[in-house]
Amino acid sequence: MSRNRDTFNEINITPLTDIFLVLLIIMMVIAPMLDQQGLNLTVPENVAQEQQNKETKIMTVMVSADDKFYMDGEEISSDKLESAIQANLKNYPDGLLIKTDADSSHGAMVKVMDCARNSGVTSISVDEV
Repeated sequence: MSRNRDTFNEINITPLTDIFLVLLIIMMVIAPMLDQQGLNLTVPENVAQEQQNKETKIMTVMVSADDKFYMDGEEISSDKLESAIQANLKNYPDGLLIKTDADSSHGAMVKVMDCARNSGVTSISVDEV
């Protein structure tokens, strides 16, 4: 008694299609949530020439290696940083320059950037000392 086995002549792709459709639906739902607001950074091309051609008034905040903030040579506590930037903003209309020590933390620089943005500074530059 021999049994005849039917061989598969074609592959059933229905389960594969179902998986792809589920993945497509998941991506369509998640994609709008991935759009996050970030920082818009522009890199100046001819900074040296522009600085020679005109007198600029740029506020400078220094971040030391131990994450302390200095403005005009005076130490400013982190909780008073935003108010100090806001108070000096009208005297420095061209923006803010953040000078950081090579050993300072990234968080300290971001703190200065957040305080500046909350104070209304529209142009921020970063330089390593």
